Amino acid sequence: MERQLRRLVVPTAVGPVVAHAGRRSASAVATVLLHGAAGSWTTWMPLLGAADRLGIPLDDVIAIDLPGWGESPGPAPSPAAAAEAVVAVARALGYPRWRVVGHSLGAVVALDVAAHSPAQTVAVGLVSPTGAAVRTVMRRPLSGWVRLPAFAGMVVAMATLRGLGPVARPLLRALRRAGALRVLARPLFRHPDRLDPAISNALAEEIRPAAFLSAARAARTHDDDAWRRITAPVRAVRGRHDVFAGRHDARDARRRIPGYRETVLEDSGHFAHVEQAYETLRGLRDVWTAEPDRRPATRHGLQPT
Repeated sequence: MERQLRRLVVPTAVGPVVAHAGRRSASAVATVLLHGAAGSWTTWMPLLGAADRLGIPLDDVIAIDLPGWGESPGPAPSPAAAAEAVVAVARALGYPRWRVVGHSLGAVVALDVAAHSPAQTVAVGLVSPTGAAVRTVMRRPLSGWVRLPAFAGMVVAMATLRGLGPVARPLLRALRRAGALRVLARPLFRHPDRLDPAISNALAEEIRPAAFLSAARAARTHDDDAWRRITAPVRAVRGRHDVFAGRHDARDARRRIPGYRETVLEDSGHFAHVEQAYETLRGLRDVWTAEPDRRPATRHGLQPT
């Protein structure tokens, strides 16, 4: 699958963005994939491989390294600014429309893309989306320890690493070589012992304390109500054991996002598309099949299914 995608660098208003694109078809609709924090475009490889094995045609792929992550230089911008960069990449590659799928932080960016470009967005897929509970942690840190202790602890860990300055990167490499980062990543997965070491090593390599904290700070002032402007179908897949998910996140999403529907996977943590790739593909089937001329209208421009 990786050999079918070509590495590109696209200039945007927030700096150069690295993307891997390919599997071009006659469609004018791109399939844009946005990773989460502590990740890069490569976190989508298990899902793309599963799609090939299932015979699901995921064509016109644009897998993006968000600004400040992967190979795209920082600093990491706000989700809204990152969304503008995503749109710029899709348009630069000749696509007037897109279906956009995001994991975690990338899910927030995906929703911002759909809110700011509703006419061009055909469908939105969310995998383990960062929800209202995470934003509450950043706005009210003390209560956050009770609501989402895993995320609050992650913020503290990243702040500590950021405070170490130039020492942080060698320390992270030493921890990765010792296998300690795999231990720290265990809460993010339902079955960490089943995880391919290559995946856990890649996640360890992608830890960016400055970018993580920048994204966390942006959550304090993020305008979630902008998502009311979305007219595309929004389908979400979330693991039952996602330690970054609040118990009212789905209710809040349904209140803000027209046509929102969520599927819960019983055997996944925060990386549902890695732990249960096949089930994630099925949960987002409406996203893969959506086309511009096949969206039934309601008062929001959509008929939920």
